[in-house]
Amino acid sequence: MHKPMPDQGQSSEEVLAQLEAFKEHDPRYKDARAWSLVYYIDEQHAAFVKESYHRYACENGLNPTAFKSLKKLETDIISATADILHGTEDVCGVVTSGGTESCLMAVKTYRDMARDQRRVKKPEMIICETAHVAWFKASEYFGVKIRLVPLLEDLTPDLKKLKKMINRNTVMILGSAPEYPHGTIDPIEAMGEIAQKRSIPLHVDACVGGYILPFMEMNGEPMPPWDYRVQGVTSISADIHKYGYAAKGASTITYRNLDYLRYQMFVYQDWPGGVFASPALLGTRPGGSYAAAWSVLQYFGKSGYRELARDTLLAVNKLKAGINSIPELQVMGSPKGPVFAFRSTSGDVDIFAVGDQMDAQGWQVDRNQFPSGLHAMVTAQHLRVVDQYIADLAQAVETVKANPKLAEQGGAATYGMLAHVPLRQMVKKKVLEMFSEQYKAGGAELDLSAASSVGKGEEKGLVDRLIQWYVGRQTRKNSR
Repeated sequence: MHKPMPDQGQSSEEVLAQLEAFKEHDPRYKDARAWSLVYYIDEQHAAFVKESYHRYACENGLNPTAFKSLKKLETDIISATADILHGTEDVCGVVTSGGTESCLMAVKTYRDMARDQRRVKKPEMIICETAHVAWFKASEYFGVKIRLVPLLEDLTPDLKKLKKMINRNTVMILGSAPEYPHGTIDPIEAMGEIAQKRSIPLHVDACVGGYILPFMEMNGEPMPPWDYRVQGVTSISADIHKYGYAAKGASTITYRNLDYLRYQMFVYQDWPGGVFASPALLGTRPGGSYAAAWSVLQYFGKSGYRELARDTLLAVNKLKAGINSIPELQVMGSPKGPVFAFRSTSGDVDIFAVGDQMDAQGWQVDRNQFPSGLHAMVTAQHLRVVDQYIADLAQAVETVKANPKLAEQGGAATYGMLAHVPLRQMVKKKVLEMFSEQYKAGGAELDLSAASSVGKGEEKGLVDRLIQWYVGRQTRKNSR
């Protein structure tokens, strides 16, 4: 049911009070309880970012010849990004609204470049199984078929299979630094050699790592080559609103030179409103995001980011050591940087049930699948809660170990089923159905921990609906 617009306006104080009240059940990120979505330092920094954003909240970067100040901010941001990514003077790019836009733009760019230069009509891109979902979205949006590189046991891509996937329709290869699910940096140097030998563009998705891996390396942490020092790398995406600690809505996509970037741009010359040109996906480009991103780069500088990277790595190493000290748990693969995942090594401990227990203790914990695990995106702020997190995690493991039935309840049952239903298109169809319900007129909530048994007259829980739908479909199929 729609909620009508108020007939009469309210005071600004009343409106702001309501906004604060809406946050009651949101993740407690200010207490370092969230392990994704938010990159928060403290209230002083948040106030600085808000003020920087406010100074340009009404400005629009759509026309770079109008608000010249925004174009200067963008130029400075791209120059700083090229600097930390070891780019030459020819590296160029644009500020985007986020990592997804940056990824979308790379696919559009290389598709159009292949059409123009090689007359490719059925474009394909080669990406790893661990590539961010934004690349799958780009595939669907822009009609570029995905060739998916499987993983080896160490969670790195199988480069032998990657080589065999390259054909005349290949428009780009993707590597990640790091990939999101496990925090592994793909073997970019080896991928660069392959790409260069076959004259295929190589994009590095460093949306997560672009604003922390360089500073970890400056601090002496060994890092494999992954940026513009690798000759085959032709473009890199890097988010400033992640480990750059800018306001939301600030990413970058840079290219080795303007010959690539030109294919990203859109121009329409016959519009009655005038000739229109746009460098990226958005028309209106919010000036506040530019201002906040520029401001944090000036505020921290390399020394400030190195300090944040130092605290982050210290937290990461303490967390990994604490997790690996719990006999039933193990960190997956060989993650580099601020992101990692861990799994259960015991048949008596369901990792999703452990996640439920952590949620119940106030932690906002993300889940992985293939293999099943829990995920952590660590910031400098988490250093102060590492000991409590490990203690609560150890307790959660003991609780699940002592109560095996917890694996059949709540979120654990839901995630377990979603991960193990064999026909994945069936999962997609059902999740789409449930997800879209949140956007119907008046909105609705999706509760992933819905009870599996409910009383008469109540809506069936998510787990029940999934079970009934899957079993019912199998029964109908077998009766044909």
